[in-house]
Amino acid sequence: MKKYKIQDSPFVVPTTDGKLIEEHFGNATDKNPKISIAHMIAPAGWSEPFQTPEFDEYTYIISGKKQFIIEGETIVLKAGQSIKIDKHTRVQYSNPFTIACEYLAICTPAFSIDLVNRED
Repeated sequence: MKKYKIQDSPFVVPTTDGKLIEEHFGNATDKNPKISIAHMIAPAGWSEPFQTPEFDEYTYIISGKKQFIIEGETIVLKAGQSIKIDKHTRVQYSNPFTIACEYLAICTPAFSIDLVNRED
């Protein structure tokens, strides 16, 4: 039995907002509830509602910029920067800029729509 898994066919999460989400490991791909690792591309002008997730989220920006509103504080990250946002923290993610933002997101435990707690 192999002690590794190469992921070359990530699960592409269906979206309606133009965002590309490719989950490489996590609930949707290998049923791992402990961690999820996803490659994402947020188009220019993209945003999500505020949320208060029940997981820690790490984000690493590959290219472009991404805006975070964390507990009322606005933070903008650019390529080469990363951030960890603790679970139970109110946050909004967006890309109000003119170019797409490519990034990696790692959630512990794994991302689940049942744990994200998005506001209406």
